Amino acid sequence: MAKLDKRPRSMALYETILKLKDLDECCRFFDDLCTPAALRSLEQRFDVAVYLQQGLVYLDILEKTGASSATISRVRRSMLDNGAGGVMQEVILREGLGNKTEEE
Repeated sequence: MAKLDKRPRSMALYETILKLKDLDECCRFFDDLCTPAALRSLEQRFDVAVYLQQGLVYLDILEKTGASSATISRVRRSMLDNGAGGVMQEVILREGLGNKTEEE
C-alpha cells in the first residue's frame, strides 16, 4: 500500500461541502466524488459510530450494518480517542442520533 504523502490538506473539498444547498445535492455530490464502495464504507462507518454511541453491542452492530468486528473496533477506538478531528461523537449527539429510538 502506498504511503500517504505529506502535502498539506486541501481545504477546497471541505469548503465545497459546507456550501452544498440541500440533502439531495449533497447525496449527488458524493455520488459524483466517490466510488459506490467508498461511499458505502463511509456510510457504514458513520452508522457504526451512531450505534456505538447508542450503546449497542458489537453483535447487534454487526447484524445491523454488516461491518466487520475490526471496523467496529476501529470506529470505537477512534471515538474513545476523540478521533483525528475530535468531532464525531459531538456531531452524533448534537444531531440527536446518539439516542436509541423505538424503531431499533
